[in-house]
Amino acid sequence: MRFEIMRLDDVDGTPVDSTVVDAASVNRIVQQAAAIGQRLWIRPAGTTAS
Repeated sequence: MRFEIMRLDDVDGTPVDSTVVDAASVNRIVQQAAAIGQRLWIRPAGTTAS
């Protein structure tokens, strides 16, 4: 399963950037964000309709 991880602005919480990763990478990214106090929004990555 793949997840979209969005880094959120510290002031107003709006998404700053995003990346799509596999489930194995989510824990590492969350640990790194927690270490520096970064806010994240994580959701399952959907498929895009054409």
